[in-house]
Amino acid sequence: MSALPTRVETEAGRPLTPLEIFDITATRERSLSRMLMLYVSTGLIFMLLPGTFLGVWNLLAISSRRAADSVSPAWIQAHGHAQIFGWIGTFILGIGFYSIPKLRRLNAFALSAVWSSWVLWTSGAALRWLTTVYQWHWRMLLPASAVFEAAAFAIFLRCVSGHRPQDAGKGRLEEWALVVIAGSVGFLATLLVNFGASLFVSLHGASPDLPPQFDQRFLVLQTWGFLVPFVWGFSAKWLPIFLGLQPVRGRVLLFGVGVNSVGVLTALVGWMLPAAFLLVAGMITAVYSLRLFELSQRPAKVKGVHASFPLFVRLAYVWAVVAASLGVWAALAENSQGIWGASRHALTVGFLAMMVFAIGQRILPAFSGMRLLFSTKLMFVALVLLSLGCAVRVSSEILAYQGLAASAWIWLPVSAFTEMTAVTVFAVNLLITFARHAPSASAYHSGTVSVASMKSSA
Repeated sequence: MSALPTRVETEAGRPLTPLEIFDITATRERSLSRMLMLYVSTGLIFMLLPGTFLGVWNLLAISSRRAADSVSPAWIQAHGHAQIFGWIGTFILGIGFYSIPKLRRLNAFALSAVWSSWVLWTSGAALRWLTTVYQWHWRMLLPASAVFEAAAFAIFLRCVSGHRPQDAGKGRLEEWALVVIAGSVGFLATLLVNFGASLFVSLHGASPDLPPQFDQRFLVLQTWGFLVPFVWGFSAKWLPIFLGLQPVRGRVLLFGVGVNSVGVLTALVGWMLPAAFLLVAGMITAVYSLRLFELSQRPAKVKGVHASFPLFVRLAYVWAVVAASLGVWAALAENSQGIWGASRHALTVGFLAMMVFAIGQRILPAFSGMRLLFSTKLMFVALVLLSLGCAVRVSSEILAYQGLAASAWIWLPVSAFTEMTAVTVFAVNLLITFARHAPSASAYHSGTVSVASMKSSA
């Protein structure tokens, strides 16, 4: 929560009392918490319905026919778009809006821009899924969905661009903020490429799915160019506090972002082998800079979450290195469809989803009105199931798709249902948390919940 203003006046010029100032600030904080819960709940719906459930359906069809190309590419791309844009993208926008200190001093019109962004973003992501799956008027609606998403991000960018380091009491931007800015640039580039590709397909394509070779390069931009830098930036901000790590090597992290960016650009022009090596180098550099596997300075802060929280955060980064390494193998192999798929799954589920499961259940309840997570046991169950499902999926996809073991086909549905159970448990845990009552305003005034504790809990 941002610092309370030292002097605020009414329209008549009378200075407000400290209690009146607190009431105004608390009201705005509650508005932002409700906004964040709406964004997160929307992301959870995308994660469950058009995301995970469609992914399970696709995998069941692939497994039963024992052919990776037996499912429509449009359905696979619809599943991916719902997961990347509908789920994680919505989370990022919500957390981004909530985290801007300046928003706590903006008027109602400025806050209405946040709601407008939600309407546009949700409409764009939902429209993209519907038109790709059902192909109803897709030549018109496919580019329209990309316009809606870009417009929502433009609103977000305008709000973010008005923020200065001084708003948070800082003299300059910290390294983690620069990494998040790099992720925002990747976000913008992803949306622009998405619009261009959607427009091209609507004018010249026979169906709403993107060409396979282009889609493979575009996925590198979406994941490594957009999502990965965001996770690195938030890791640099929160993990030293949550895990008690030694201070981040900020300049090394920025160097890793630079290497990663060159790798993404190299992949976009089609040089996949050098791109794969660069992405591995960037990820290893990021892990080194975050000091995840060095001795911690302090015990991890696990109050309110499961005690295994630090283990799964580190495991997520292990999966990230595995994903990058599988990318090198895929670039070297001739018939590598299964290896590429395993690499993408290790990154999106093993790294990105696991970080969301771990960090999300740590910060989102606190940001949503200082709530406590409903169940730490459910948090542990979700993380264990996600880890097991990812391990089975990555290994069986390589063995089955590459023709190394025919029996591996039967394990693909097992991995799908395991991961579906994990995301369902994760969603239920957060939704019940949001449904519970937040600390009352009287608790704030009585000192039961202090402003200092509100600052430090997240």
